[in-house]
Amino acid sequence: MSESVTRYAVCNLCEAMCGLRIEVSGDRVMSIQGDENDPLSRGHICPKAVALQDVRDDPDRLRRPVRRTADGWREISWDEAFDLVAKGLARTRKLHGADAVGVYLGNPVVHSLGTMTHLLPFARMLGTRSRFSAASVDQLPFMIVSYLLYGNQWLMPIPDVDRTDYFLIFGANPAVSNGSMMSAPGIGRRLKELRDRGGRSVLFDPRRTESARLVSEHHFVRPGTDAALIFAMVTHIIGTGLARPAAYVHGLDEVAAALAAFTPERAAAVTGVPAETIRRVAHEFATAGAAAAYGRTGVSTQRFGALCQWGIQLLNLVTGNLDRPGGTLFARPAVDPIAARQVEPGHYGEWRSRVRGLPEFGGELPLAALAEEIATPGEGRVRALLTVAGNPVLSAPGGDRLAAALPKLDFMACVDFYVNETTRHADVILPPTDLLERDHYDLVLRMFGVRDTARHSPPVFARPDGARHDWEIFRELGRRYHRLTRAGSPLDRLVLRLSPLRLVDLALRTGPYRLSLAKVTGRGVDLGPLRPSLPRRLRTRGKRIDLAPAPLLGDLDRAKQELIPGDLERAERELLPGDASQLLLIGRRHLRDNNSWLHNSPRLAKGRPRHRLLMHPSDLDARGLADGQRVRLRSRSGEVAVEVSASEDIMPGVVSLPHGYGHALDGVRLATARGIGGVSANDVTDPGLLDHLGGTAALNGVPVTVEKA
Repeated sequence: MSESVTRYAVCNLCEAMCGLRIEVSGDRVMSIQGDENDPLSRGHICPKAVALQDVRDDPDRLRRPVRRTADGWREISWDEAFDLVAKGLARTRKLHGADAVGVYLGNPVVHSLGTMTHLLPFARMLGTRSRFSAASVDQLPFMIVSYLLYGNQWLMPIPDVDRTDYFLIFGANPAVSNGSMMSAPGIGRRLKELRDRGGRSVLFDPRRTESARLVSEHHFVRPGTDAALIFAMVTHIIGTGLARPAAYVHGLDEVAAALAAFTPERAAAVTGVPAETIRRVAHEFATAGAAAAYGRTGVSTQRFGALCQWGIQLLNLVTGNLDRPGGTLFARPAVDPIAARQVEPGHYGEWRSRVRGLPEFGGELPLAALAEEIATPGEGRVRALLTVAGNPVLSAPGGDRLAAALPKLDFMACVDFYVNETTRHADVILPPTDLLERDHYDLVLRMFGVRDTARHSPPVFARPDGARHDWEIFRELGRRYHRLTRAGSPLDRLVLRLSPLRLVDLALRTGPYRLSLAKVTGRGVDLGPLRPSLPRRLRTRGKRIDLAPAPLLGDLDRAKQELIPGDLERAERELLPGDASQLLLIGRRHLRDNNSWLHNSPRLAKGRPRHRLLMHPSDLDARGLADGQRVRLRSRSGEVAVEVSASEDIMPGVVSLPHGYGHALDGVRLATARGIGGVSANDVTDPGLLDHLGGTAALNGVPVTVEKA
């Protein structure tokens, strides 16, 4: 046996960016532990990082390109695969126009250095407006509000959790996510440190989550009504004279007038949160020494997602907690793509989807429109599709409809190392190297860190003979596609020729800290706590923040009509209006899951079943159901059968089903779900139930019924 060697790396499975200490012997992983010297994660690690070795050793993982034939998948050479993909995409463009070629970018795209540097230039080369990504599934409201308030979709204020006195959380579960759109690994330790210094943390969520057990207090809130709760807090703060916005913040009077109808009493009637609790928490937040409000998936993936995120920013802005230590601040990463103008600042509604007229944002259309754009005949129909690192059949709203639409494509190619519910429809699959076989530097996620750090991780293992890195795949596809179409700007073709490390080194040398790749390689560089940077860092006209952008004000009427009760007394008696048998569905995530994948890892799949529907005992009793029974969950758009579990941790009138399960096709369980049962919540998510502003699917607050299967 070879002598054991220690390697240092960064886990790139989620946004936490945890530093790893990996013991290897030859080509085998002996152990994976947290790196206590990493300046951001400080030794924290979760079970998913340990499972990185399972991906590397998985016998079901693709290691060579494959082509779908009548007799099944056939391994082909890289040269044949590149030609098939380039010609398939070019042929569709020539016959039907550039927009007939669709592109879908999955969540892992931002977690891969080579994909970030080389996929985007190749996608621009395709010249299509039919671009979709995972952003419109759960984070688009964040991006829209950042664009409208701060002038750039990526300029997102980060809670300074390590110095705050009061942490107010809406619809987020950082104990499991480690802080989505807020990279805060080891959040449990950070919340304990907050409590030890005399601070408080308050969480509003329809489920008593893992995070609820760590905070000072938790309150149930009816799904889909968070905007009323948040706006009532803003109204109370302004009305009691506690507002103190910065000099560059304008529009307070306009906001006060627009939100006047959202009183604590009216919010209490629809949210289930007592008015006195709304007033108390708002007062505590406004009078704390330093406070930070934050909301994530639960408030983003609902019909008023953008309004919720606007309200959260208003809480920080009107109390003077934006750009304040202990409040919320903008990160200053060593590679600053905003300052270097390397990312799209954002634009809204410059074109719309062909079938439903949904608006684009930042050059992408809502994923909820993809199935209909493929299946609906007519000029401009998507006829070819390239998916990268994603499984939209399990993550898109109405995923079963997308599964039915994909076979109607003329051509489909995927960059992925698994055959899954989505890639099984492809003509060609091109597998890149795995996460331990390539260099890594987080180009995007460092913009969300609760502390500024920089770290480049060399590969833990040399790539196998004949394997290709993701950036090499896009470079070669770009070269062949340009030869066939002459498409692509000179700058994009130049970027495709350079290596990711060369591009990162250039960016570090010209960045705010004047670093280099050599200086950040290894165990990370600590660049210090987040620092005030406003108004200089704003990308708005005149370096001002307008609290009341027209698109957000324009959507308020819809919220008032649906969330402000006309008859207050009746609303308080009937918290759940309509059919008494109706429940509201919310999603949930697990620490041992990574969206729709890693269910094939034995070390992660073991233990109690995690795919079950959670339901309050009183709701079970009212329907004559029992714990563990198989039930039928039905919505307007679909139905699934699943086992139910009784739980006091779920709000009465609410049920919860996790995202990304299922993994069964034609009675055959996929390799990506070895030993895991369940269904995908997205099969009962209505792709017609959207946040009007950006087209984000309402994954939470879906009206459903539950009965015996």
